[in-house]
This record gives sequence, C-alpha cells and structure tokens, in this order.
Amino acid sequence: MIEAHGLTKRYGAKTAVYNLSFQVRPGSVTGFLGPNGSGKSTTMRMILGLDAPSAGQVTIGGRTFRQLPNAARQVGALLDAKSIHGGRNARNHLLTLAQLAGIPSRRVDEVLGVVGLQDVGRKRSGGFSLGMGQRLGIAAALLGDPHVLLFDEPVNGLDPEGILWVRNLMKKLAAEGRTVFVSSHLMSEMAQTADHLIVIGRGQLMADTSVSEFISQNSVDFARVRTPEGDQQQREKLVSTLGEAGALVESEEDGALKVSRLPLPRISDLAHAADVRLWELSPHQASLEEAYMRLTQGAVDYRSTEDQRSGLQQVAQPAPGYAQQGGMPYGNGALPPGQQPMGAPYGHAGAPPQQPYAGASGWQGYYPPQGQQPAPPQTAPSAPTNPEDHR
Repeated sequence: MIEAHGLTKRYGAKTAVYNLSFQVRPGSVTGFLGPNGSGKSTTMRMILGLDAPSAGQVTIGGRTFRQLPNAARQVGALLDAKSIHGGRNARNHLLTLAQLAGIPSRRVDEVLGVVGLQDVGRKRSGGFSLGMGQRLGIAAALLGDPHVLLFDEPVNGLDPEGILWVRNLMKKLAAEGRTVFVSSHLMSEMAQTADHLIVIGRGQLMADTSVSEFISQNSVDFARVRTPEGDQQQREKLVSTLGEAGALVESEEDGALKVSRLPLPRISDLAHAADVRLWELSPHQASLEEAYMRLTQGAVDYRSTEDQRSGLQQVAQPAPGYAQQGGMPYGNGALPPGQQPMGAPYGHAGAPPQQPYAGASGWQGYYPPQGQQPAPPQTAPSAPTNPEDHR
C-alpha cells in the first residue's frame, strides 16, 4: 500500500504539491487525475524517491522507497517511456535492469512476451515508435514481478488493441492483489479501468473516492424529453406543467427539453395528466469526463483562447497591383484584361499541378487548367529576343 501524509514539494517560490494525504490500496486500480501542472508527476516522483518532499512523507508498505530492500523487486514504475538508451536493443535494456536487481535473465524473455515485443527484442530501441516504447517501459516495470506498480500515461501512443491490452493488464494485476496506481488524462479509459480515483488540482487533494461516487457527487442527472415536432402548444404546456412541479427545464439545440430535479416516472405522470404526448423520455447520466470537468474547472492553469487571426483574414485586402486568388497573391502583377481567375497557385492545397510560364510581356503567371489557353496581355512592350535575357 502507498500512503502519503502531508506531502509537500516546493521548487523555490513555487509550491507544486501542498499538504497532500491519500492511500492507494492493493486489490484495485486507483486512477490519479488532475489538470496539467497539478502536481501528479511530482507526486509520483516523490513516491519513487526521485524527488525529496519539502514536508511530509510518502511510504510504500510502511517504508520510504529508499528504505526498501531491493526496491526494483518490490516496486515497478513507468514514468517516461523514452528514458532508454537508443543504441541499445530492447532485450539488452531489460537485461541490464535485471542484472542490477539480481533478476534471472529468463525473466527478460518472459516480459518481452507479455508486452508483445518478443519479435523485436534484438532491435535498437531508438527506432521504436511511441507505442513500442510504451510497451518496453511496461516490460521494465513488470521485470521484478513487483507488488506495487505506478504508471504515468501508460496508453500514450498505443493503438486501440494496445489500449485494450493495457486496460486488461491493469485489472489483472489488481485482481492478483497488487497495488496499481495509474495517472492518465483519458477520462473514457479511466472510467473503464479504475475502481478508485484520487483527483488533485494545483497540488491539493480534491477528491478521494470510488468512480461511481465521484460521478454522482460532481454531476447532475437529467432527463431528455421531446414533444411532437411542430406542436408548440403541447411543448409550452409541458414546460409550464413541469415548472410548476419544481423542475428545471432547459431547451437543447436539437429541440429537446433538458429536465432536472424530477425523476422520470414523475415527468411521465405529469405529462399524462396534462394530456401531452411524448416522443422521447430518456435518462441521462453524466460521464466521468463531465464530472471531472465540473470539479476541476477552477483548478486549470492553462486555458486556450480564440484565434484572433481569423478576424484579420476577413478584412485583409490584396496589395495594390495584385489579384487576390484563394487568399494568396496571384503571380507578380495584376491579371491581364480578359484573363479569368484560375485555380489556386501551384503547390496550394487542393490545386491541380500547374506549370509557371512567362508571357511575351515578361509577366509571369501559371498555366490554366487543361484545355484552356492563357490569354495574352492587351498591350505588351517589345520583348528581348535572346532567351538568356530571361534568366
């Protein structure tokens, strides 16, 4: 079991983790959630003795990581899948770790098979994809057959089959009585993998509860109700009836009504008593993502803004002497009289290949689509006869 008591970590004037206390119990998968910069990675590093707490303590089985005898046999971790010597092949990487921890070499081939890398074990890890690097990192964590496992974003870079494999692996490890602590930003995956959640924001504990309780405490269930289309009278009648009964009724973009504060049977009874036909009456339960966003919306440090450049694109005007074509200057001068605008210049996305040409006037443009001829300029000064003069 992992236990943190008053865990605090400061980097100069910045406090990354403050007075954090929690337990990660064996026999279940515990998800570790929080916005970017909330202190998740710092907390995991303190658990593994990579960072020293400024205050408080975190223990594994009653001891700090540094006090554990042969810690690699008791704790396995994946914090950074790219922390591998790129010139070393996968098998030798694991073999080095095994020799340092006194683990038999046969275990190396076993874990390569577990993570599906047995066929590439002799290849250099520097050529591995992100997903293959993740698998190798998981193999390293499993090498000592530990009772405590920590994973930071274990499904990053994996394909759907790999994500399913990691999910089942986590559940299998927990079912064997091991302590499994997993950090991830994928709410949909955590909803299917984790049994318990620890949520932090700006370095402080925000929730320590089961997944089902977390969703229930941080969301509002509601019913979707739809009346016959085009019958505004029945819709208004239902809204009035539900409002008088204490419901909160909101209109959704697709025309349905979002009704909260009343159970579905009560909504059905009220509609029947008001002689209102219903085309839809369905329950909606919030997802883990909705509950998480609701809880952590005030603890997010990095928020995006609208792209202000979009306004510039609407008011931008072509420079004098240029004909605007697809948002880009066309050629190096105005189109000759009678010349119709053509497709986007060569190389522009979605444009057919067009070859540049120089007219008799020296004006440069692009050949029009096949079957059309470029219109000659109305007036043209005398052109040099020596082709070398065009260079």
